[in-house]
Amino acid sequence: MSSSSRTKPSVVVAMSGGVDSSLAAFLLKEKGYDIIGITMKLWDFKEVGGDVHKDGRCCSIEAMNDARAVCQKLQIPHYVLDFKEEFKEKVINNFVEEYRRGRTPNPCVLCNIELKWNVLWRRAKELGAQYLATGHYARIEYDKKTKRYHLLKGKDTSKDQSYALWGLTQENLSTTLFPLGELSKTEARHKAKQHSLKTAFNPESQEICFVPDNDYHRFMKEWAERDGLEIKPGPILDLKGKRLGIHKGIPFYTIGQRRGLKISLGRPLYVAKIDSDRNAIHVGENKDLFSAGFVVSNVNWASIPELEKETECEIKIRYLHSPARGKISPLTNGRVMVKFDQPERAITPGQSAVFYKNDMVLGGGVIEKIEE
Repeated sequence: MSSSSRTKPSVVVAMSGGVDSSLAAFLLKEKGYDIIGITMKLWDFKEVGGDVHKDGRCCSIEAMNDARAVCQKLQIPHYVLDFKEEFKEKVINNFVEEYRRGRTPNPCVLCNIELKWNVLWRRAKELGAQYLATGHYARIEYDKKTKRYHLLKGKDTSKDQSYALWGLTQENLSTTLFPLGELSKTEARHKAKQHSLKTAFNPESQEICFVPDNDYHRFMKEWAERDGLEIKPGPILDLKGKRLGIHKGIPFYTIGQRRGLKISLGRPLYVAKIDSDRNAIHVGENKDLFSAGFVVSNVNWASIPELEKETECEIKIRYLHSPARGKISPLTNGRVMVKFDQPERAITPGQSAVFYKNDMVLGGGVIEKIEE
């Protein structure tokens, strides 16, 4: 090991086998950091089902081999750590339970909070690392005036991943590096090709990693059978309570969904409300999907100490949602009331609501209920 590689602290890079985490490791190695590559084994194909030959997925043999190949090229150590039990307990079980409750979870957010910046970070510290790095397109800045770290959007707004990072604490931010935060995806691909990283041409995965065939219905059915549970059909009602049809089971529906209702009334109908207590789906027209107010729970303030009063900001309610103007106000038990300036479509319980001031992530939480 050269003397220059010892001039900066040790960093564990979470390496999925994709181009982004591979480039993150390369850039940090280039800057003189002492790098350790770690790939997390989070699930087995035989447990989650689906196509066992699917390539390019997190936790596949191909992905782990690609991560190892990059580490060999960079001459850095590479480890595969088995976190399957923790992932099942913290992420998969939550995913299944939320859908059973008629909610739509965001497992990537939970994986970041519970696995990467909790379980993996603990293991990284055991290896002597001072920092954890990932390939997320986001940035961190330290404000000397407030003595706080600020979580910021990535420079490439089309690729910004700050939405999935709202759960990071000040301690997390103080020990995290995002080497790709100033780059665009195009620039990252170019750099990876330029330096002959094996993962430079790997396709990007947009789906939930532990549903490898993207068949959520199959996954939910099989998981329910393992738990000895039955997904039961129930009534489809209009917003006045009139019965219009029968649904296949609450876990197969989400707010705003149109497909799969099998109801013909001469106009488009969408899932407007899910009542898990009555095992009922309520449908309405597109205009019925718009709401302005909702309550957020499990709130974490990433960049500010806390919310003391009503504050204007931009609010993002799903990954591909453009942040919309509104106000957030503190409630009891760490919850927040959100009021959009203009009603937004398909606000969905279980999804994350993230609060922004320009590029800065104030914080975020889980959408609890819609104000009617």
